[in-house]
Amino acid sequence: MNEDPKNTYRYRILRYTPNLIRDEWVNIGVLLEEVAGEENGGTQEGSRVKRAARLIQEDAEIGRVRRLHPAADENMLRALPAEFDARLTGPSEEVEFYLRKLDQTLSNVLQLSPYRGLLANDFDTELDRLFRDHVGAPPHGKGDTKENTRGWIRLRLSDVFRRHRILSEFERSIRVEEFTQPGDPMRIDYAYENGKKGFVHAVALGRDPSQAKVLAYTAECIRARFTSAEFTAVTEVPPEPGNPRHQFVARLFEDQNISLVPLNHAEKFAEELRRRIH
Repeated sequence: MNEDPKNTYRYRILRYTPNLIRDEWVNIGVLLEEVAGEENGGTQEGSRVKRAARLIQEDAEIGRVRRLHPAADENMLRALPAEFDARLTGPSEEVEFYLRKLDQTLSNVLQLSPYRGLLANDFDTELDRLFRDHVGAPPHGKGDTKENTRGWIRLRLSDVFRRHRILSEFERSIRVEEFTQPGDPMRIDYAYENGKKGFVHAVALGRDPSQAKVLAYTAECIRARFTSAEFTAVTEVPPEPGNPRHQFVARLFEDQNISLVPLNHAEKFAEELRRRIH
C-alpha cells in the first residue's frame, strides 16, 4: 500500500520567453522547495529551506527549445543549471532576494510561474516527476509512453530503491565537474558509500548512444582519483543481441568496467545493494 504524502512542498515553473510581444514560451525548468510548517517550529531566521531546481541541460532538451525558438540563446540556457545551483545553496533570505530579482529583471527572457503547492513523500522523486510532467518532451503519438527516456528510467529506479528502503542512503544528482572539467554540466543520478565509492546512472539504450560515451568518460575521470569506484548503468531493456547500437553500448560499458542492469533486474540489484550499504 502507498503511504499518504507527509511533506508539504511548493513549486514554480521556469519559462523561456524570447519574444515577450508574442507571449510564446517553453517550459525549461522546475524550482521546488519545502514548506516549513508550524508543527516543525517554522523557519528560523538564517536557517535554510531545502530548495532545488532542475533545468534542461541535455542536448536533446536544448534541441527541442531550438526547434521551437530557432534564435534561442543556447549559451544562456546551458549556463542556467550551474547558476541556479550556486544561487540556491545560500541562506533563505539570500535565495528569496535572488528569486525576487529574477521576477523583476528577467521578465523579458525568463519567467517564473506563480507558486503551486503539493503534498509528497520524497523531495527528489517529486522534483523528477514535476520535471517530467511540466518540462519533458510530450508524447509524439498514441502509445508513446516515454519509456525509453532517462527521466522515466530514473523515476522507476527511485521507486525500486524506495521499496527496498535505501533511497535515503544515496546522494543524488551529483555534479561531476570536479572530476572532469570546470563547467561540465553532467550529473550522476545516484552515489553511495560502502567502503568504496559507488555510482548509479540511468542510460536509455533507445536514445542517443552519446549518453553512454559520456558516462564512460566520466567513470574514467572519477577512477583517476578513486581507483576502486564502482559504476552501474541502469537501462530500460536488456541489450538486444541483434541491435548494433545496444551492442555498442554493452561493449563500451564492459571495456570501462561499468555494470549494466536492465530495469527488469533492478529489484535484485537494489536488494543486493541494500545488504552491502546497510
